[in-house]
Amino acid sequence: MPAVLIVEDEPRLAEPLMFALEREHFAVTHVTLGEDALDAVNTQPFDLMVLDVGLPDLSGFEVLKTLRQYSALPVLFLTARQDEVDRILGLELGGDDYVTKPFSPREVVARIRAILKRTVAKPGADSEPLWHVDASGCQVLFRQAPLSLTRSEYRILTALVQRPGQVFSRAQLLDICDSDEDSFERSVDTHIKTLRAKLRPLNGEHLIVTRRGLGYLLDSP
Repeated sequence: MPAVLIVEDEPRLAEPLMFALEREHFAVTHVTLGEDALDAVNTQPFDLMVLDVGLPDLSGFEVLKTLRQYSALPVLFLTARQDEVDRILGLELGGDDYVTKPFSPREVVARIRAILKRTVAKPGADSEPLWHVDASGCQVLFRQAPLSLTRSEYRILTALVQRPGQVFSRAQLLDICDSDEDSFERSVDTHIKTLRAKLRPLNGEHLIVTRRGLGYLLDSP
């Protein structure tokens, strides 16, 4: 069931859209403020955000700029503005589509389905890689979004990404950390927990799998 976050402060617009999405078997969460939207994305996984440009606290553009610092979550803008510059700005900031108010909830649902269809990775030579390790910059990208990692998190995640499906014991991952701060195997569990938290906004926390009594591995979807 796809999960959609609606960020809209006008109930007369939000409620019919929520009803239309739930009728089409979407899991819907509704917030009215930009700050609440960013908090929601950081605490639970979503497949798409429907984002109003004119919010009471932050503009939709501000929300998207912040979101794009750590998440590639697809975004559909809702805007009352007819100015072409605003529509172009939303797309250039990383928005996936926009709908001008007033809108038909059925049209928005159709646009959401279209966005999800084209943003879900398809197997094949032309699809974007899920992971990218930039060894020169000591950075890992997931779904083209850079992750903010500590030294030990970077080393652990790089090892997992480079050998998907291979189980690493805590002792092996501790050796990979090669840090004076990591002197106990339980510190590896802490690093795994924080890695999952950093992948959660991108719907990737489930890819780091625990093999009870053995260690951890990276699953390939």
